[in-house]
Amino acid sequence: MSLGSNTAFYETPNHPFQGERIADESRLVGEYGLKNKQELWRAQSELRGYRREARKLLGRSADEREAEEFLSRLKRLGILDEQDSLDDVLSLEVTDVLERRLQTVAYRKGLANTIDQARQFVTHGHVTIEGQRQTRPSRKVAVAEQTLVSFDEHSPLADELHPERAEEA
Repeated sequence: MSLGSNTAFYETPNHPFQGERIADESRLVGEYGLKNKQELWRAQSELRGYRREARKLLGRSADEREAEEFLSRLKRLGILDEQDSLDDVLSLEVTDVLERRLQTVAYRKGLANTIDQARQFVTHGHVTIEGQRQTRPSRKVAVAEQTLVSFDEHSPLADELHPERAEEA
């Protein structure tokens, strides 16, 4: 892997041939419409970083300001709920991180019929956040931005009669 400036780092599994882990990873890749397992490993590495930071802050309970900043960042991203504490970071699952991806948020909002279609809409530039066109399905969506996720006004998908639009329930 090259060490480019925009390269996201992740750790591969220590034991690459564990059937149960492989099946669980494949299920998550399908459920969240990920391109490959590297995207899942990135999310797992991000989660490990959150847990590592929480353990560090719990060990040094004297610095309340730093702990509050860390918690407010996770709450702003929607990974933690408002009433959650530093201890709750240790019980997070990888699905908590995957739920905050733009692809997942667009699908959950009903902009697409399937999670894979949501990924396609994002990569093709049909989805915006606050009027800004987004093309990275892995972009984290903050709670405040969640209501601002919509179709680009210049996209053909902005027309409610477009055949690829999600069916209204």
